[in-house]
Amino acid sequence: MMADWLTSLQTETPQQGFELAITLARKGVGYTQPDPEVREKLRPTYAEDADSLTFASHVIATHFQTVAAANNYWK
Repeated sequence: MMADWLTSLQTETPQQGFELAITLARKGVGYTQPDPEVREKLRPTYAEDADSLTFASHVIATHFQTVAAANNYWK
């Protein structure tokens, strides 16, 4: 198990919120496939696949919705 790294969804700006959403997506991949060699081996397959890239963007967008809501949409 990884050490606690996510202590809050609060960010000061939407840009920071988007960066947090990307981090959440990347961490999710790391938890799902913890072997970095396997991830590296798979990368060429999805790196040039438009559907895979679209799905990755969707995951980030979903995380960004969560972060934005946690920050009251930075109002």
